[in-house]
Amino acid sequence: MYQKNAWEKYDETALVKDSVEIVVQINGKVKEKLMVAADADKAALEKIALENDKIKELTDGKTVVKVVAVPGRLINIVVK
Repeated sequence: MYQKNAWEKYDETALVKDSVEIVVQINGKVKEKLMVAADADKAALEKIALENDKIKELTDGKTVVKVVAVPGRLINIVVK
């Protein structure tokens, strides 16, 4: 009754995500969700967020005080 079947092989590269969804917050409130490359660094995330049309519209006429980017998670833009 005992079977000697080997475990099926799996492809580790299939487990790696190419892109991730991150949230863009303005003053701590979620305003947009973006799909970005999983390996995007802080500078790239900041650039992508600030060039987004919706974010441009929401920050128009306001001063960007600080941008906090956490790769793979979120971008928070502090404005006054």
